[in-house]
Amino acid sequence: MTLVLVTAFGALGCVVRYLIEYVVRRHHPTVRPWGTAGANIVGCFFAGIIVYGLSSPLDAHWHSILLTGFCGGLTTFSSAIAIPALLYREHHWRYAVSLVVLTPLLCGIAFYFGTIS
Repeated sequence: MTLVLVTAFGALGCVVRYLIEYVVRRHHPTVRPWGTAGANIVGCFFAGIIVYGLSSPLDAHWHSILLTGFCGGLTTFSSAIAIPALLYREHHWRYAVSLVVLTPLLCGIAFYFGTIS
């Protein structure tokens, strides 16, 4: 049953990621990397809540479902690496560098705020 729920929550995380990227692209069509950064930041915020912010600890079953499933579907480290490389190749090095620098910083901050919420 855990595998089914991890899969379902992973799919939900993917949908949330798509919606974040869709909204960002719709409002800022030339600034491609910020949808990926936004999804990673939101995912880190939720991870902080799941790991530290809940009033009682979750059992391993729910950790797998929420962290591996939902947060895993929502965040994509492979995209966080591939998109800056693509931007650099397309001569958008400022966006590439800012994404590489800001994503871990903002994700760390979001995780922290998730731990105290």
